[in-house]
Amino acid sequence: MTIHGKVVAVTGASSGIGEATARHLSSLGAAVVLGARRTDRLDRLAAEIEAAGGETAALRVDVTRPEDLRTLVNTALERFGRLDVLVGNAGVSRIGPLADLDVEGWSAMVDVNLKGILHGIAAALPVFREQGSGHLVTVVSTSGLKIVPTQAVYAGTKNAVRTLLEGLRQESTDGVLRTTSISPGYVRTELVDNAVDDPAVREQARQNMAALGIAPEAVARAIAFAIDQPEDVEIGDLTIRPTRQN
Repeated sequence: MTIHGKVVAVTGASSGIGEATARHLSSLGAAVVLGARRTDRLDRLAAEIEAAGGETAALRVDVTRPEDLRTLVNTALERFGRLDVLVGNAGVSRIGPLADLDVEGWSAMVDVNLKGILHGIAAALPVFREQGSGHLVTVVSTSGLKIVPTQAVYAGTKNAVRTLLEGLRQESTDGVLRTTSISPGYVRTELVDNAVDDPAVREQARQNMAALGIAPEAVARAIAFAIDQPEDVEIGDLTIRPTRQN
C-alpha cells in the first residue's frame, strides 16, 4: 500500500473520526502527527500507537490559531523529515434555527470549520510545493449535500470548505497537490455533545446518532482509500453514510 511510510498530520485527533483515522493509518504503516486541544487524550492515544509499534508525535493544536497549524507542520518536518498528507478533521457544530441568533455559535463554526482549514492550507501548501507532492484531505459533511432546518450555518461552513478545495484543485493541476473532501453522514462521535443547549434535544440527538450512526472507523477507512491511490489518481469527493440515512 502507498500509505506505508507516509507522514500524515491529523487535526481533531483526540476523539471520533480523527482518533480512528490516526489509529488506522498507523496500523497501515504511516507515521502520524496528532493535533487537538485535549492533550490528555492525545498523549494517551500517542502512547497506545507507540505501544503497538507505530511512529507518532502529538501536540496541542487549536485550528483557530494559524501558528498552531504551522507548528503541527513543522513538527512533522522536524520529527520525520517531510509531510505527505494533512487531514483537516477538527470541527464544531451548533444546531438551531437562524432565528435563535446564536452569533457566538456561528462565529465558532466559521472559525473552526472554515478558517481552521484555511490555516492548515496556509501551513502545509508551501511544504507540499517544495517537496513536489502533498495531499489535503478535509472532513466535511452530508449536511452540506442535503440542507435541513437548524443546520444552515453548519452546512454553510462545510460547503464553503468543499468550494475552496475545488478551487484549489483547479489551481493545482500540475500534479503536485491532491485534494479530497470526505462527506460523512451520521457517525457515532461526540460532535452533538456541544451542538445544542437544550438537554432534552441533545439527548434525543445522541440517541438518534447511536441508533443510526456508523462507526468512525468506517470514515477512517474511506480516508485511507483516498490516500492510498497512486500519485496520478485523485479522489476529489467521497460520501460515506449509513445505509439507512435518508
